[in-house]
Amino acid sequence: MLRIHFTGEDLARLRLAARPDALWETVLSFHRLRDRRGGRVYGQWRKEARTRFGGGARDARRTLASIVPERGYFPDFLTPAEGAQGWDEGLAAVRATPEGRQYGEMALMRGELAQVPPMGVLADALRDYHRAAVAPYWPHLQARVEADRAARGRALLDGGADALLASLPPVLRWRAPVLEADYPVAREVHLKGRGLRLQPSFFCQGAPVVLYDPQLPPVLVYPVAHTPPPALAAVGSPHLGRLVGQTRSVVLRAIEHGCTTSELARLAGVSLASASQHACVLREAGLVVTLRHGSAVLHSLTPLGAALLRGGAAPAPLG
Repeated sequence: MLRIHFTGEDLARLRLAARPDALWETVLSFHRLRDRRGGRVYGQWRKEARTRFGGGARDARRTLASIVPERGYFPDFLTPAEGAQGWDEGLAAVRATPEGRQYGEMALMRGELAQVPPMGVLADALRDYHRAAVAPYWPHLQARVEADRAARGRALLDGGADALLASLPPVLRWRAPVLEADYPVAREVHLKGRGLRLQPSFFCQGAPVVLYDPQLPPVLVYPVAHTPPPALAAVGSPHLGRLVGQTRSVVLRAIEHGCTTSELARLAGVSLASASQHACVLREAGLVVTLRHGSAVLHSLTPLGAALLRGGAAPAPLG
């Protein structure tokens, strides 16, 4: 069991990451690359990433495997706080890891005689793997994390930090003033007024992840939802199809947890052009909001759209 203890000051300093953390995604994806779980979500990516990161990358794979086990603890210095600022800043922090910290954290994983690859070699291996297995999929990762941020943001606006913590995925349970999760080992994390950074992650699967060193800035990495519920046609109101059309009601359901236009097309079983057109009509009706991040386009429901989908009362108009 993981138990994270909050004070009033911690709740006031709770924050949600603004974007995916490139180093967390890189390290956690290396876990996903070597296991067989999550085939529905990661299967195609795994096949492509193994091809991209094959052949001449053998030395880089060996270097990463020596420091990132298939499961369990990996050194905290692989995911520095600077990673929240961007890939370049995070990788520079990895390269600058003091030697004493390198050996201390590797000893936790391999024992006192653990060998540490030179930081330059390790950083180059991380860079090569990131370019092959993570960077090509970055717009998709951004879209999934932004969809999660939208859901958490609505909870925060509706009910503050308490509602935000209660809205986290089912693997996390908010029992004020403690946030709990099933965990491979027993961990008690006392924030002591430092607050907590919530970091949604595409490649985190199952249990959330926290840093081992209690002195480091607290961060909780948790898995995002990857797809809406499978029964897309089972809309909240039996009359919704009559109101907006059967296809558009399916499109509205597909957008419930946030999705890109290409994901919308796949989930609703329509062409890309049709998905874009339906999303445009729903956006003009005030049911959907669209956000752009570079080449990625993310659709999510407005409060009115969510109320219509549930078949409940619409929010009262302002004024």
